[in-house]
Amino acid sequence: MSTELWITGDPQTDRLLSNDFFALLTGMLLDQQYPMEHAFSGPRKIRDRLGSIDPRAVADADPDEFVTLATTPPAVHRYGRSMAGRIQALAHVVVDEYDGDVTAIWTRPGADGAPTGAEVLARLRALPGFGEQKAKIFLALLGKQRGVQPAGWREAAGHYGDDGSRRSIADVTSPESLVEVRAFKKEQKAAAKAAKG
Repeated sequence: MSTELWITGDPQTDRLLSNDFFALLTGMLLDQQYPMEHAFSGPRKIRDRLGSIDPRAVADADPDEFVTLATTPPAVHRYGRSMAGRIQALAHVVVDEYDGDVTAIWTRPGADGAPTGAEVLARLRALPGFGEQKAKIFLALLGKQRGVQPAGWREAAGHYGDDGSRRSIADVTSPESLVEVRAFKKEQKAAAKAAKG
């Protein structure tokens, strides 16, 4: 497990993602229809503009002011306005359901004690803006790069949990691996397009 993430290529941004799980979760939320390294740069923009990336601060921010913060160039996402609402909704869930502690998503006891990979996946899937695939990718990212490895996490993450794969942000650890993940995604899109014919 690497102690420092390499996701955006910017040392300060990657340090924030490495040290703040809510920043990392927010980056994952933003990782759609937008280049990965730009999506994961969003949390630092929020922190720099709001003064904090703490979920309580994000949840308590005035919604209109938060939209302005999210859409001010460089925006946090191509769809900054709608993403501002999703980010605040995510923060509200972390505050209301997990007492502001994002790590409780994977540490809070499950049905039989320590949560399983399947239980953590279900909790991630229940978050605003997280579907099945995004939840699996984030679970793989936690397991592969942050040492969060609940029982059965690889199985719960599906192919994203495969050792040595180059499928998602969970596998990005360098500029070279970013290129490899991009190539895989491009192949997948081409195959899907060909299948539709």
